[in-house]
Parts: sequence; structure tokens; C-alpha cells
Amino acid sequence: MSTVLVVEDSVAQREMIIDLLKGSGLKVIVANDGVEALAYIQGDLPDLVVLDIVMPRMNGYEVCRRIKSDPATQNLPVVLCSSKGEEFDRYWGMKQGADAYIAKPFQPTELVGTVKQLLRD
Repeated sequence: MSTVLVVEDSVAQREMIIDLLKGSGLKVIVANDGVEALAYIQGDLPDLVVLDIVMPRMNGYEVCRRIKSDPATQNLPVVLCSSKGEEFDRYWGMKQGADAYIAKPFQPTELVGTVKQLLRD
């Protein structure tokens, strides 16, 4: 069973994402912000990260950059999932190394499909 780390500071968004991923047969672990996420990843590498951008302490762009610049985690798939839905935000997210970018609000099938696709690659 694949493990997905969900990094989201909004409780409502986090619960919805967790329910969707668990409902599709994935193990889900949670971090409330970027600092917590990086600490978790150092100890136990998940199979994929779903990452919000706007968070306290460290934003998702910075977390993504750190994951992708570390040889130990550079191949870890990262899905940025953010309310920042402008084309520039998507472009900037991909420039940080994200494997996918999903704008909120999203269709449940879009998130689950993207995660499943990246886990197969």
C-alpha cells in the first residue's frame, strides 16, 4: 500500500483530501505545515507528497524546492494543491520541481487520478 503525505494547514481541506485518498486505498499521513513535512520526510520517506502552497512557517514552493534539491528525496513525487490557480502560480510550482499542480477547488477524480498516475510512474 502506498503512503501519501498530505501537507495542508486548513483542517477542512485536509480532511477532505485524506478521505479521498483513503477511499482510494492509500495510506495517508499528515503534516500541518512545511517544517513538519520536511521533518517527517527526513525520518520516513512517503511514496508521494500532496502539498499546499500557502502555509505558515514555510510555504509549499520552498518545501518542494528542498525536496527536489536533496539527492535523497529528489525522486519523491510532489503534487502541489493550492487555491492559487493562476497560470503563473502553476508555472512557478512546476519551476520548483513539482510533478503536478492541482488548483482548488478541484474535482475529486482529478486529485485521485493524478496521485494514482504518479504512483504508477
